[in-house]
Amino acid sequence: MPPVRPLGLPRAQRIKLGRDFVRIRGAGRRVVNGCLIANWTEMPAAARSKLGVIAGKQIGNAVIRGRAKRLLREVFRLHQNELKQTVEMILVARPSIAGRGLDKVQKDFLGALRAGQLLKTAP
Repeated sequence: MPPVRPLGLPRAQRIKLGRDFVRIRGAGRRVVNGCLIANWTEMPAAARSKLGVIAGKQIGNAVIRGRAKRLLREVFRLHQNELKQTVEMILVARPSIAGRGLDKVQKDFLGALRAGQLLKTAP
């Protein structure tokens, strides 16, 4: 059994540069599910998965956008070890995320991963 990686999301695992956001959104795959849009590209297996989060002004004020970003980062952090390959992923919050709890966001995130065939298969 391979060693389990700790559940963290340090800054080194975050996508921060605008050109990286443009590259992943333009050349990667895309799935829309519920309150989020997932864009991703595959990475070499030796690297760790990376995440970028977008919450536009149509979501709501700064407090609501900040909460949406925290929710999306948290669901990625909790399920990053369930990905069958390492990816660079951009999660875009949709207006329906406002007022949702972690459980509903998590359900939409896992649905997007299933639709994109990114989850490991159960033994």
